[in-house]
Amino acid sequence: MRHSESRGRRTIRWRHWNRSLHRDVGYFVLGLTVIYAVSGVAVNHTRDWNPNYRFFRQVETFAPIVPGDRAATVAAVVDALELPPPVDAFRHRPDQVTLFYEGWSVEADLSAGRAVIERPRRRPVLYAFNRLHLNRDRGLWTWVADLYALLLLFMPLSGLFILRGKNGFAGRGKWLVSLGIVLPLGYWLLR
Repeated sequence: MRHSESRGRRTIRWRHWNRSLHRDVGYFVLGLTVIYAVSGVAVNHTRDWNPNYRFFRQVETFAPIVPGDRAATVAAVVDALELPPPVDAFRHRPDQVTLFYEGWSVEADLSAGRAVIERPRRRPVLYAFNRLHLNRDRGLWTWVADLYALLLLFMPLSGLFILRGKNGFAGRGKWLVSLGIVLPLGYWLLR
């Protein structure tokens, strides 16, 4: 009797839909999650390295230059190394000058006749990942990033209702959720 009654009414199988959406959204956000995770680890360690650029140093030699006034000294270094005019220059000491260019620099020791040219080169994959993660481009990507954030929020919330019983939220799930809340809260309060 009970079986026939349930056939007469339509029941919404919300657990089935929740599980299906959780699975499909998980597949959809996989690529973005990899990008954000790799970039997140990279930018977490900016004190140790530059995740966007690799710096290449090139040493050049030239005939020693007798220091003069700032403009004459800069012109002599530019001429000796066959460089374009710098954006700016700075003299640390009378016999040392640093030339600044768009994104690169030259440190010259006039008395030793030695210059170190340092040029950055983008780390192709990490630069792109970090640019997306930090939303440098704004515009349309802001909407993509916002959608991604909402889908990431959906994932753990829908995951709460995937399993039942001792392995579900009512069982060990509540303890793991509590730990996930206490960990950042505890860090914030104890720092």
